[in-house]
Amino acid sequence: MVYFLMMCCLSVWFLGTPISSECWAGDFKVAIDIGHTINTPGAISARGVPEYLFNKNIAILLHRKLIQDPQFKGSFIINETGDDLPLSARGAIANRQGAALFISIHHDSVEPKDLSYWLCQGKSLAHCDKFAGYSIYYSEENGNPLRSLSFAVVLGSEMLRNGFCPTLHHAEKFTGADKGLVDRIRGIYKYNKLVVLRTTDMPAVLFECGIIKNRYEELELSNSAYQHRIVDALLSAIKIYSGGTR
Repeated sequence: MVYFLMMCCLSVWFLGTPISSECWAGDFKVAIDIGHTINTPGAISARGVPEYLFNKNIAILLHRKLIQDPQFKGSFIINETGDDLPLSARGAIANRQGAALFISIHHDSVEPKDLSYWLCQGKSLAHCDKFAGYSIYYSEENGNPLRSLSFAVVLGSEMLRNGFCPTLHHAEKFTGADKGLVDRIRGIYKYNKLVVLRTTDMPAVLFECGIIKNRYEELELSNSAYQHRIVDALLSAIKIYSGGTR
């Protein structure tokens, strides 16, 4: 059933019509969630940099660009200070502030079995250069799962249009009723039990910008011009989804 609905969404996309049928006459608020916290920073990059810092850079950059457009002026960041904010509280904040869309920003890792070690700045650090690329997650248990999938399709399409490639390295373990790869072209996965997606009333995705365990992709993800390219793809997807233009 999900596959059928996704194909319907793609059909609308290829006809050149925005997938979202809602007309937003006023402010389209985007809740930008910075994944992880200072004390629980997520993945550690191949050079020892906490994922939280990568996430924060993208979130702040996206927010700055969004609020330059009057349509998105009410967009806001969740947990910019990096406090130990529970996952369920993030969705609650987005719900309370009336967000029209929720995006949780992350940077990816790999399975322990795929890790190797190298000496970097006098430390032995884990890395994996075998995989690279972005991925997008939605939950069927979200308050608006079909629109979540619709936005994921738009975002994946914009990432491809801007020259990015998805990673499929999670496909092997993402099998079953609650998680799986649903669009290998655009790098879209369903992951029903992700708390930040389940607890939001509005359409929501978790976006992995790239794999910071990859030594070469980490350098790109640390580069300002590359970060702007990612954010421009995100911004374009938000504009298309909200009924605007690129």
